[in-house]
Amino acid sequence: MSAKNKLSLSVQYPDTRLQASITRPKIRRWVQAALFAPAELTIRFVDADEGRALNRDYRAKDYATNVLTFAYNEGEDIAEIDPTRADIILCTDVLEKEAAEQKKTVEEHTAHLIVHGVLHAQGYDHNDDEEAAEMEQLERDILEALGYPDPYAS
Repeated sequence: MSAKNKLSLSVQYPDTRLQASITRPKIRRWVQAALFAPAELTIRFVDADEGRALNRDYRAKDYATNVLTFAYNEGEDIAEIDPTRADIILCTDVLEKEAAEQKKTVEEHTAHLIVHGVLHAQGYDHNDDEEAAEMEQLERDILEALGYPDPYAS
């Protein structure tokens, strides 16, 4: 979690609803806070149709989900100097719906999902209870450092 990690960041808004409020500088700050190594990342905001198609085509799940991470060097033995490469897809429809249901601002929820996606891109996962606990604590710590509340508080 260091600002010294080199970051090449592309932000795409094919679904433009959040473009005015979820700005590139905010996204860069959130991503940088979750980086443990250099990275080349694309953050893409999509609608439910594109989110559903990506989830169906790549994960065999026929519904739109809040965030998808496509880590391109997943499973490789990555040297410290090689960047993490990933696309992180956020579905605006799901994100906004979840934020309302969880009584969070869209910004708080987006920051959480981006931090979550960046951690996935770096090999963190939540396939079992131990991994989930580690990843969730990292998310809490990163978001607290950014000034956001605990995303798992009820």
